Amino acid sequence: MDKIASANQQLWENEVQKGGGYTQPWLNLDHATLQQLAAGESISTEVPLYELFPTDLLQDVAGKDVLCLAAGGGQQTAVFGLLGATVTVVDLTRGQLDGDERAAAHYGYPITTVQADMRDLSALPRQAFDLVFHADSLAYIPDLRQVYGEVANVLQPGGLYRVKHSQPAVHRMAWNGSAYEIAAPYAETIQHRDDGGIEFRHRMDDIFNGLIENGFDIRRVVEAPHYQQSFANAEPGSWGHETRYVAGGFAIIAQKR
Repeated sequence: MDKIASANQQLWENEVQKGGGYTQPWLNLDHATLQQLAAGESISTEVPLYELFPTDLLQDVAGKDVLCLAAGGGQQTAVFGLLGATVTVVDLTRGQLDGDERAAAHYGYPITTVQADMRDLSALPRQAFDLVFHADSLAYIPDLRQVYGEVANVLQPGGLYRVKHSQPAVHRMAWNGSAYEIAAPYAETIQHRDDGGIEFRHRMDDIFNGLIENGFDIRRVVEAPHYQQSFANAEPGSWGHETRYVAGGFAIIAQKR
């Protein structure tokens, strides 16, 4: 691993030890609720299933090969596993993959876990997956095109790639006591976080052109629905409070040519 991967792996191992929200397996799901979600019906649940937007991707996944990329923790994989998909998950952090194995054991579906950097998917078979579901993790790597190329290698022709991105213009913000303000110039692309993590800002031309250059057709773009959630009592400066005021990113649905 290079210094970037090493730093971010340690960041997420620490999050696992602290019990951070994205490291806790979803162990209270039920199949009927997930079917409602896939059908676009409104559901009430404490689990933040809105993270799987757009939910119509969950339709007809039974029997399909799904790769959850950089999505360890036993959350997205639990949804696809319960809906009958054949699930593989790749994550940089062993502690996160332990969460996926815990969820699979809890519900009783099989899962393949692979500890790897998303920039190198050579451990996976070529053209093996019908869907690659990529969590919001590309901020931890410097070169989008490198990851896009790896995804193209493991996705079947005609397969779908769902990838979530943060809004580049608001990659770094800070609460100043009364409002959110941009905390870094747009030209600044690297952030060395206080917790040891290293993040990167990716601009729109790289986000979209990188997909096209790696053999993908862009089918649609879906804004994150986080702002629709109720965070009325969230502490100012917290993620929930910020989400009420600032767009929470977007997902691209692309198809391999």
